[in-house]
Amino acid sequence: MTEIHDAWMENLAWPEVARRIEDGATILVPIGAAAKEHGPHLPLKTDYLLACDLCNRVATQIPVLIAPVVCFGYYPAFRHYPGSQHLSSDSFQALLHEIIGGLIGQGAQRLAVVNTGVSTEAPLRIVVREIYEETGVRVHSADIRTLGRKAEAGLSQKLGGHGDEAETSMILRIAPALVHMDRAVEDYGNALKAKQTVFYQPTVFSSDPDSGADFSATGVRGDPSQATAEKGEAILSAMAEELVAGLQALFAQDG
Repeated sequence: MTEIHDAWMENLAWPEVARRIEDGATILVPIGAAAKEHGPHLPLKTDYLLACDLCNRVATQIPVLIAPVVCFGYYPAFRHYPGSQHLSSDSFQALLHEIIGGLIGQGAQRLAVVNTGVSTEAPLRIVVREIYEETGVRVHSADIRTLGRKAEAGLSQKLGGHGDEAETSMILRIAPALVHMDRAVEDYGNALKAKQTVFYQPTVFSSDPDSGADFSATGVRGDPSQATAEKGEAILSAMAEELVAGLQALFAQDG
């Protein structure tokens, strides 16, 4: 997806940003790790690429102003993999609070977060609720885990979760030169044997076969070997469509 140059705040001079905010621009705040392991076949900046692509897709359909990607976050499951970067929950919440709070302080009223992480969901919820209580501005958020589900019905893997068929397919569509399909192998760890209950179970990724639900030999959970760019386009298109529909529903009453 080609960058929509004038949609990105970082490409503009401050008077143009000021005018857009004054005119009531809908501002997207993307969250996407610039350095987080995604197996031996995907780049560390996988989430960053996804965040950029989704926001660009939205910008082709409706007018938005896109804030710089929040590329550091709360990623405890991957902190031990070389190159992966991780903030504590408190640090991540403080970062989000200052970024979003700063935009509100500059006059922004229509804000939506596009979150490409999973462990980032809980701290993000806390921040947007606190900001609402403090400022009265309702910051909306969408999580990648809940987007594009219908398109994922076309996947072949038994289950997914990280660096899997879905993520690999999307990066094959966005940045194929960064994908090493010769290294993409099936790795479900112990997930296929996991007991299904109503309880949330915190997990990390560990190369130790005796680590129970944490085990992953490659840092993957799923089967990236089944990925194709065509599947990636279907998922990305579905996600963008849902984001656009959501933004239109939220802000239609504002004109």
